[in-house]
Amino acid sequence: MATGMAIMGFGGGAMIGAPLSVALMNYFKSATSAGVAQTFLVMGVVYFISMSIGALAIRIPAPGWAPPGYVATTRARKMVTHANVHIDQALKTPQFYLLWVILFLNITAGIGVLGQAAVMIQETFKGSITAAAAAGFVGLLSIGNMTGRFLWSSASDYFGRKITYAIFFAFGAALYMAVPAVGASGNVALFVACYFLILTMYGGGFSTIPAYLADMFGTAYVGGIHGRLLTAWAAAGIAGPALVNYIREHKLAMGVPRSEVYVDTLHIMAGLLVAGFVCNLLIRPVHERHHLREATSAA
Repeated sequence: MATGMAIMGFGGGAMIGAPLSVALMNYFKSATSAGVAQTFLVMGVVYFISMSIGALAIRIPAPGWAPPGYVATTRARKMVTHANVHIDQALKTPQFYLLWVILFLNITAGIGVLGQAAVMIQETFKGSITAAAAAGFVGLLSIGNMTGRFLWSSASDYFGRKITYAIFFAFGAALYMAVPAVGASGNVALFVACYFLILTMYGGGFSTIPAYLADMFGTAYVGGIHGRLLTAWAAAGIAGPALVNYIREHKLAMGVPRSEVYVDTLHIMAGLLVAGFVCNLLIRPVHERHHLREATSAA
């Protein structure tokens, strides 16, 4: 839940940053300038101050500290380790690369659609969706993305990370397969609902992965391990939009109607999620030989 709250803020930042940048550019613009340089300067100062306050306020709890009334759970969970794995050692485990692929596939399937959401809904329901309504659709998906980051990560505290990701991939694949038929039926509300749910799982996958890493590798080095795993996000940020755009242009060149150009794309996205489901099934606890000796002996 804690990582979900933090990453929910990351996902919702655009709701503040985007209108703020527009307002600042309107304030600074002139006959000879669009106000971009001044906007960057002001926002840079605001970010520097706010992030400095946050960095100075954060403290690591003292050893052995716990909230009043806290009782440690005695329930053993197979997929949660009490040992720690060093960053360099984590890179030698199959679990790291399976989780890398899992994150890559989950983000590829979500970010590719998010980048084309406005065009997609207008072409699917040609003539009945205005540009303003399409912009509202994108905004709603952003809310789904942000909400999913908190709700799904919180749910994973009860279901476990592996089961939560299994839900992402299985349910997400089913939704992607259903969307073309929903679009062909002309049911806009159901179309929007399907994509809203898809984007909650896209955001949920993003926010649940740090806890999944902590379960696998312990908490001591999870920050560094998470940083290395986020290369999957960078790769997906290229692969997802490129895949959607390439298939769309290819279909249009073949003469496929605009309302049908995304059918194959959505089926491919469903296939990616099925592959992610298989990778998630292969996740097992990290072998003891990768544990730090100090952590092993303490456990």
